[in-house]
Amino acid sequence: GIQLGEKVTIGSYATIRPSNLYGGAVGMGLKIGNHSNIGPYSYIGCSGYTEIGNNVMMAPRVSLYAENHNFDSIDVPMKDQGVATAPIIIEDDCWIAANCIILSGVRIGKGSVIAAGSVVTKDVLPYALVVGNPSKQIGWVSEYGHVLEFNENKTAICKESNQTYQLKNNTVKKLEDD
Repeated sequence: GIQLGEKVTIGSYATIRPSNLYGGAVGMGLKIGNHSNIGPYSYIGCSGYTEIGNNVMMAPRVSLYAENHNFDSIDVPMKDQGVATAPIIIEDDCWIAANCIILSGVRIGKGSVIAAGSVVTKDVLPYALVVGNPSKQIGWVSEYGHVLEFNENKTAICKESNQTYQLKNNTVKKLEDD
C-alpha cells in the first residue's frame, strides 16, 4: 500500500506507479514520512519497496525505480522475463535536486544532498554531497545543507549554525554542545 505522513505534498503530474506492468501484480509499497514532498513531474516506481523519510525535499522530475527488468535469456523477450526488486530508502532531511534518478537497492543517508541530474546507483553516506552520472561523493554537508570544509583535526563548523562536525572513519558526526 501507500502510506503518507503529515503534510506530505505531491507536485502536479507526479506519477506513483504501484506495479511493474500495467495490470501487473501490486508492488511492495511506498511510505513517505512527515513534511516531505515529491516534486512536479516526478516518477516513483514502487513495485519494489520505497521509503522516503521525514523532511525530504524532492525537486521536479526526480525518478525512483525500485525495480529493474531481468534480461538473462536471449531466447525470451525482456518484457516476459519479469523484474527484480530491491528497496530504495531515503533517510530524513535529504535534498534530492531536479532530474535525479535513484535506482533500486540504494539507501540515501540522513542529511545528504544529491546534486541536479545525478544518477544514484549505490548507497550514499549520511551528510554526503554527491554529483554526476554515475554519482560520486565530492564532499560533506551540514544539517543546513552547507558544504563542510574539514581542517587538519578533521573538524568543520557549519557557517549558518556554528555547529561543529567531525569526520572519522569516513563518517560525519555532529558534535553535541558541552
